[in-house]
This record gives sequence, structure tokens and C-alpha cells, in this order.
Amino acid sequence: MVTTITIRELLFPVSFLLLLPCEAGANISYPLRFAATLGICYGRVANNLPPTSEVINILKTNGISNVRIFDPDPFTLQSFSGTGINLMTGVPNEALPSLASGTPASALQWLQTNIFAHIVPSQIRYIAVGNEVLLKDSFYSPYLVPAIVNLYQALKMLNLDGTIKLSSPQAASVLSVSYPPSLGAFDPSLRAVLRPLLSFLHETKSPFMVNVYPYFSYTSSRSNQVTLDYALFRSNDMVQDGQLMYGNLFEASLDAVVHAMEKEGFAEVEVVVSETGWPKGGGEAASVENALAYNENVVRRVVGNVGTPRRPGVGIEVYLFDLFDENGKGGDECEKHFGIFGLDGVKAYDLRFNSEN
Repeated sequence: MVTTITIRELLFPVSFLLLLPCEAGANISYPLRFAATLGICYGRVANNLPPTSEVINILKTNGISNVRIFDPDPFTLQSFSGTGINLMTGVPNEALPSLASGTPASALQWLQTNIFAHIVPSQIRYIAVGNEVLLKDSFYSPYLVPAIVNLYQALKMLNLDGTIKLSSPQAASVLSVSYPPSLGAFDPSLRAVLRPLLSFLHETKSPFMVNVYPYFSYTSSRSNQVTLDYALFRSNDMVQDGQLMYGNLFEASLDAVVHAMEKEGFAEVEVVVSETGWPKGGGEAASVENALAYNENVVRRVVGNVGTPRRPGVGIEVYLFDLFDENGKGGDECEKHFGIFGLDGVKAYDLRFNSEN
């Protein structure tokens, strides 16, 4: 059984409680700090992937120094150790109950055994606790925040709480309203977990992580509410939302999340795009040309430090999905075809990750 207790009681002394989250629409109490960062997801649900040593060569050749892996596989972590590549490493959803019901000491043992025994802590940028728990694996929802808190306390024991940030990637569909962005709001049925999560992120200056897929918004849109051009950054029509103008769904989706957090009183929590991409086959509008158009525009906005209309000039940290196709994935056929690189390391399309490659 998971005991209910406030984030503040778990994390901080009473004197720290003076740092309350600001009300929606209030001035931000400290500046948003993220510099634009571009990374890539290294999904491994496949039986034909190249050796990890070749993967690392591909990453280095293309100047990619930030990678998300979805589980702390020992061999994968060992392969990345000493490479200088920073990792976001996942905690599997099924690990949450034991982490939540245990103690900070047992969470420390989990970290030591599953992560730090295989890679130096300085290469771990984030620990992503669960993935899309609230919608994909709701059974684990009650365990999410208690597990995060125990892991945080364990990091504090190691004096790593300032350098390794904890968060939990969520599907963009945790919003019940996303259009227009200013009306963005979280699904009320999820608030019992989302508010404690946001409180933790605020207190520890950690980002809210969201998986953003305009492709699926387009293909599931009814009555052509989302046009292909709007999803692919090539619409000539701007969508006006108050004083702000939107020319693409990616930025509109991010600002809908920002507005939702503001409504909950957490205007200053940053957003990291923990996954985004476009398939190059296997479904409607899935093609090499469209995948290039989408990812190219995402990269351009990250590298150019564009930000979003709601947060102009604030660097966005984005992880493109996916490094390779994953032939073992279930679901729609398109789920298998997000790979930016072929198995031989050659790009499937001419996507430049920075000005030099």
C-alpha cells in the first residue's frame, strides 16, 4: 500500500516551504534555464539492430551527444560509459511498485545495481521514471510519484540530486483540452497524480516531459481539424490564439501543455520533449519526404533557439524518435518505421542535426 504524503513533507524542511508554486498567470519566480538541446531516442525493440559499438560511432559521426534509452540495460550502459554521450535512461513501468513501496535506501540500491554499476553518474542527464504511465499503464499511476520521491532521496544520498534530474514522460493526451493552446488543460481524472508530480518538478527544478506526435494528431483528426500542412510546418495559414500566432501543431501542442501547467499554478516548470518524430512508412502520410520535412523543422527550431509563441527564445530540449526502425514493435505498422538511420548507419533521409553534418 502506498501512503499518501505531500511532496513537501517528503523532500524539504519547513523553511523551504516558502517557495510556493506561483498562481496561473503570475510572474515566473525564477528564469527558465534550459538551453536548446537536441537528442535522439535509441529504441531497441528489434532483433536486427547493429552492435552498440557501431551505434556509438553513428552518434559521434553525426554530432549527437544526447540519447534517450528506455530501460537500464547493463550492456547498453556499459557500452556508452566513457563515450562522453549524455543519457536519459528509463525506469521500466513495472519497477515502480517496488520502488514506491520501498525506502530511499532500497531505491539507492536499485540505482547502484541497475545504473551506476555500469556507467559513471556524470553521463546520466535524466532518469525518466516510467513512460506514459498515466494513459498507457494506469495500473502503475499510484506508484509513480512515491517511486520518484524515493529515487530523489537516493540521489541526494549520493549528492547527485543537483546534476541528475528526475521526471516522467507523459503522452500529450494527458490534456483533455489542447485547442486553442490557451485553453490547454489536463484531464481532470489524472489530476490526483499530475498535481503531485508537478509539485515535485517545481520543487526540484526539473522539467515536465511530454511525448509529442503531430503525426498521430493528424491521422486521428476528425473532419480535417488538423491539416497535413499544419502538422508538417508548411501551412501558409496562421492560427490566432489571443495575441499569439501559431503556424504549426508542434509549437501549439507544447504551448497547450504550458497553459495547462499555468492553470495548475506551475507556470515556471520547463518542458522537455522526450519523444517526437514522423514515420517514413506503414501508414497514412508516412513517407520519407514527410519525415524529413517534420524532423528538419523540429531541428531548425531547436538549433535556432526559437522557443514557442508562449515562451519565445526559451530553448527547447527535444529527443527525436527514433534512431532505427524497430521491427519488434506492436500496434500500427507505422510504429515500426520511425528510424532516421538505416541499419548500415546511413541516414534514411538527409536530416542535419547541426550546421556541420
